[in-house]
Amino acid sequence: MEVYTSDSSDTDSREQKTLDYSRMNLYDITLEDDLYSETKQRLKSQKDIEILLVNNNRLKCFPTTIKTFVNLRTLDLSYNCLTELPAAVFSMPFLVTLVAKNNQLTNQSLPKAFTHGKNQQCSLKELNLSGNLLTHFPEQLIEMRQLKYLYMGGNKITAISKDIWKMQSLQVLSIGGNLITEVPESVGLLTQLQALVLCDNLIESLPSSIARLKTLKSLLLHKNRLKHLPRDIVALKNLAELSLRDNPLVVRFVQDMALNPPSLMELSARIVKSNGLEVQTGDAPQTLLEYLSCANCCVNPNCKGVFFDNRVEHIKFVDFCGKYRVPLLQYLCSSKCIEPEEEPRPHSSSNASRYMMRKVLLG
Repeated sequence: MEVYTSDSSDTDSREQKTLDYSRMNLYDITLEDDLYSETKQRLKSQKDIEILLVNNNRLKCFPTTIKTFVNLRTLDLSYNCLTELPAAVFSMPFLVTLVAKNNQLTNQSLPKAFTHGKNQQCSLKELNLSGNLLTHFPEQLIEMRQLKYLYMGGNKITAISKDIWKMQSLQVLSIGGNLITEVPESVGLLTQLQALVLCDNLIESLPSSIARLKTLKSLLLHKNRLKHLPRDIVALKNLAELSLRDNPLVVRFVQDMALNPPSLMELSARIVKSNGLEVQTGDAPQTLLEYLSCANCCVNPNCKGVFFDNRVEHIKFVDFCGKYRVPLLQYLCSSKCIEPEEEPRPHSSSNASRYMMRKVLLG
């Protein structure tokens, strides 16, 4: 939790508005008694509590007395043994931040709705449900249109809701450490998103709609099953951090790749095509003529060779905003056509330098 030190009076005011019960080894009954007496005392002195910390205790039930703190803005219930979050906590009129990570919450532990009627909406801007027992994305979250920061890492979630595009205020979506296998196209419609954390899942590919996230600054994809990235990802001009380690695409880039020698037919066909020899109907069987017509050009601009069935699959760093590069899959006719990686160019003094990627984490 941040403490502002720039102004001592501001710090004092913050401390006066904070009630800290963290790390006191409290059980439900003990905390209820303390909260009740503390509430009466604070109400008599007309001092409103805005921050309540009850993290790192042994609570199994939500303390009902918390509802009497009507001006509460931050509530930290993390590192307890809670099995339920009642609807009452989401109806607190000024609550902006709710931290309930590392408890024993399931999808059934959450209220069926976080909003309260057509004219009433939950005031939460930040919700942290990481480290619980959720098995699927809580659909009632979709109605929290004002939510900016959503943390649900370390659960057992298998899919992201396709309706997530409705959460247009989201700036941070952290859902790493789950069992997600695919990312819906609708994620690309989160126009305010600045950080997307998808690490430590089972994702094999990303939708091309990721390229629409123009405000994205951090994309964490490590520990997945990605074999390649969508080519349009280079359009993310504001991306400053991209984490890719422990993915097949990186393993294939780092390790030497085995190449089976080409067949005699392929070698002969390569010579014919590379030397521009004309082969007409009657010069060779029809099957060979069809084979010759299936030639693929090597993508190395310095090579004029071709390949047929035998090719080298290589992950190449493609220039990204003038400095760092993104690995993309390319096909070459020979391992000799793998171009050595160039040294990163010095910082440019142009305006484009503002958009250069600062981190590409591969290992």
